Amino acid sequence: MKAASPFVANKMETRYVDNDEDNYSDASSSLAPNGSVVSTVPDRHGFLGGTQYLNESKHMISANKTIERERKWLNMTANWDKQMSRSFKKVQNRCRKGIPQSIRPRAWLYLTKANKLLDQKKNLYFKLCDQPGDRKWIEDIRKDLHRQFPYHEMFVDQDGTGQKELFNVLKAYTILNPVIGYCQAQAPIAAFLLMHMPAEQAFWCFVAICDDYLSDYYSPGMETLIRDGNILFALLKEREPKIYKLLKKQSIDPIMYMTEWFLCAFTRTLPWPTLLRFWDIFLFDGVKTFFKMGLIMIKISLPEKSYSDLKKRFPTMCETLEALRNPPLHMLEEERIIKKLILLEIPEDTFKYYHMQQTSLRRKTKETKKIRETDVF
Repeated sequence: MKAASPFVANKMETRYVDNDEDNYSDASSSLAPNGSVVSTVPDRHGFLGGTQYLNESKHMISANKTIERERKWLNMTANWDKQMSRSFKKVQNRCRKGIPQSIRPRAWLYLTKANKLLDQKKNLYFKLCDQPGDRKWIEDIRKDLHRQFPYHEMFVDQDGTGQKELFNVLKAYTILNPVIGYCQAQAPIAAFLLMHMPAEQAFWCFVAICDDYLSDYYSPGMETLIRDGNILFALLKEREPKIYKLLKKQSIDPIMYMTEWFLCAFTRTLPWPTLLRFWDIFLFDGVKTFFKMGLIMIKISLPEKSYSDLKKRFPTMCETLEALRNPPLHMLEEERIIKKLILLEIPEDTFKYYHMQQTSLRRKTKETKKIRETDVF
């Protein structure tokens, strides 16, 4: 299904997703020490500056279309289990079109099944917040609070509500799941969720994402992440053999460029409007969306059509990694990238095959290591 095109302003009634465009006339701006533009008035997503700041909304939609989509989503969430069992494809298509901003918190809660956790464990979050927590995790969390979206109005103040709620969500998770504890890459995900919903709801969404969607991603050793990096590399060999050959020749392992993409669920990578649409799809389709976006990011970052051109433009590991870690932002524009994401189909059988292949290789590697250790002793 193709992503909807922006409506032409002079042909029909239009509005921004957030109807606060009049505020922009009062805005002024200055430069932060790092050269970023900082505004006195936040953009429609709450950013005062940084790479995520939008001077104006580019994605305009019909007021009637917005109201119609809101009504459909409210009806769906009112009968969610029935809709998911009987109209699975319809829900998927509506996620791909983009969830209305006003409905997104409720929709994400249902998509992750965090609404059920919320009902089953009422007030547990607040009890966890009241506990002191492990000192080691507490210190690590406090060090990272100021690094999460520092130009967003919610987190700009060190003593503000945003950073306090972020601390509570991350601390509560370490108490709920002490085996995993805290991983630095979890912080931007928790902060991202807090921008969209109250702390208790954000916490249970966070739990669902860490324990279900990204199960074992944050475990010591990160074996699951390494496995998925190898699956991404196998998919790259199948889909983009020239790029695969370049990375292979330069000994660039997937873990060197995809770690932040996958561990942070692309919250540190995609422009904000694109990120929101990506998450609408990710929360429905699951982690396979990461592989699709990963392939798109690699192709966008290394765009040459022939292997010889790739070698000329990216002669060493240094240039190649720089390109992979800094994809061109104009190529990540919402409509362009979401259309690519939807059109890119990877059969479920392909995922299963590569998953089994990597699991088997991992098992053989462990067995070989054990034999060698036995021989030594």
